[in-house]
Amino acid sequence: MRKTQRFPFRKIFSPSPTPLKKPRPFKAYSFVPFSPLAMLDPTILTIGGIVLGIAIIERILERWGVIDLVDQFAKVMRFILPVTFYSALIYFFATFIF
Repeated sequence: MRKTQRFPFRKIFSPSPTPLKKPRPFKAYSFVPFSPLAMLDPTILTIGGIVLGIAIIERILERWGVIDLVDQFAKVMRFILPVTFYSALIYFFATFIF
């Protein structure tokens, strides 16, 4: 049966001839997660602008007296608004880095 040889750790991995330099400490600050300006995502603003524009068009048509067209807008928006809201909410949380 063979006898196991042992080598000390320092013999195998001798210290480097030059001492290692310590890295300079640096401070990194990120204000993105705490800033309300981070919510100004162009995609969400575009979706919100489109929905707001449709609502303004609906009000204008209501003032002009075109009630039939306003009812059609209301039926369509009753479906589109919740879908748009939840899609934008999922998009926001999927792309927002916490």
